[in-house]
Amino acid sequence: MSNYITYSFQELEKFCNDVFLKFGFSKEESKIISDVLLMSDLFGIESHGMQRLARYHKGIEKGLIKVEAKPEVVFETPVSAIIEGNDGMGQLIGHYAMNLAIEKASKTGIAVVSCRNSNHYGIAGYYAKMACDKGFLGMSMTNSEAIMVPTFGRLAMLGSNPIAVAMPAEPYDFFFDASTTVVTRGKLEIYNKLSKPLPDGWALNAAGKPSSDAADVLKNIVAKNGGGIMPLGGSTEQLGSHKGYGYGMFCEIFTSIFSGGLTSNHTHIGSKGGTCHGFMVIDPNIFGNAEEIKAHLSTFLEELRNSPKSEGQTRIYTHGEKEALAVEDRMKNGIAVNINTVSEMAEMCKYVGLDYKKYLGDVSFEDTKTGSYN
Repeated sequence: MSNYITYSFQELEKFCNDVFLKFGFSKEESKIISDVLLMSDLFGIESHGMQRLARYHKGIEKGLIKVEAKPEVVFETPVSAIIEGNDGMGQLIGHYAMNLAIEKASKTGIAVVSCRNSNHYGIAGYYAKMACDKGFLGMSMTNSEAIMVPTFGRLAMLGSNPIAVAMPAEPYDFFFDASTTVVTRGKLEIYNKLSKPLPDGWALNAAGKPSSDAADVLKNIVAKNGGGIMPLGGSTEQLGSHKGYGYGMFCEIFTSIFSGGLTSNHTHIGSKGGTCHGFMVIDPNIFGNAEEIKAHLSTFLEELRNSPKSEGQTRIYTHGEKEALAVEDRMKNGIAVNINTVSEMAEMCKYVGLDYKKYLGDVSFEDTKTGSYN
């Protein structure tokens, strides 16, 4: 008996495209949403792939995510823009915003775009990679519902506030994508699905004390009772908690502050999402020859990989290397999906009027906590 079922990339792509079409998105929009979700699973970031579908289902059902909404530019200069998301699907707003930033940077060499009133947009790295694939340095970040408890605090005030940076290099592009919290909320959801205790140093209860109870921490985040996830560095300055807290504020400035949108502690109250995103694109040519810069970065990354290993270690990875290897593996061997997530996918099919067995196989959900299926 297993807690996971493996599907091919093509099977999951077909599922996502058909489901989002049924929700009312266009063919092009459905493909963008699917691409963002599947990149996460291909990279091995389970917390933001198929695992996130239930969140979008609920958001659309409750009217938090407006299917017909379109992003619009409400302020613009040659190197910047503010985008009003109108409560639309985060992936579509993020895709639109990064394309605008790329277009501007192609003309001016640099661009910054900030968005307000959006929703969860998937992995930040997807959008950074969009710029990287065009030969630019790309940066992407987003605030979110408050889950980070600031250093010395006991109430979540900032989101996971991830920051992603991608830049062309050989043989692997530099690709860094990380939350400014110790882990994301999605990681807690996975531990909750598996009925596993949280590792030490991840989360705090309502009183601001360390907690290993994923269900309780998640409940408190939703109810805003107190507690949440620690910043990078944990909950003490000795291990650098103030640094993760500061990185979270850096993200908040580029997202909610620049755009005039909701800060993390005011998002997701009542029927309002209010998530904000930030994007930056830099053309390396404004610093000289882009190919020479790429070669310089590639050399340093190779030197990092070849530098002396600690005892018992055989390999040093550079950022983006594991993701590239993960894509190769999952395209060949399939993507493993938690049985509880498969159950949520089946519910989405039922909601939009599709036969889930056509996409997911002859799966039963008698006991999704243990992963019972045929």
